[in-house]
Amino acid sequence: MSELAADTLKLGERVQGRDVILSLAPPASRWSLRARDAAGLAKVCALKLPSKIGATAGGVAMLGPDEWYAVLPDGQTVPAGDNAAVSVVDISSRSVGIRVEGEGAAELLVTGCPLDLTHFAVGRATRTIYETVEIILMRTGDTSFHIEVWRSFAPWLWGSLAGVATER
Repeated sequence: MSELAADTLKLGERVQGRDVILSLAPPASRWSLRARDAAGLAKVCALKLPSKIGATAGGVAMLGPDEWYAVLPDGQTVPAGDNAAVSVVDISSRSVGIRVEGEGAAELLVTGCPLDLTHFAVGRATRTIYETVEIILMRTGDTSFHIEVWRSFAPWLWGSLAGVATER
């Protein structure tokens, strides 16, 4: 990262590189949803849950056989019900959303992410890393991605992405 980028780029300041734009996603409600019975969880939460690992639907990503991650409009709640077989946890304060958009979005992300993004379809989501930081990466369009990262790692990730974006 250039010295200029490291000294001047702050988390949340929109960054525009030659072929990529970084911006913070708007505030959102975030939920960790866990259950062995997807139908039971969907009924309790009143959400449509994707049924294939890596798929997304209505702001909900299926990350594992019994794990979903929901990014919903700010303030939207998810009912937990009284079913002991499901776990519904509000994690809204834990993460920050970062948008990476533009023709160079995938090229920027592969500078620190090991995924082959040429085969990462629109609507796909997965837990992965950027350098050493765990992220949830969602492809929202042909040239756009949404990253969920823990709040404590967000300034570092933002600086790293912004540094690469402005050096391009």
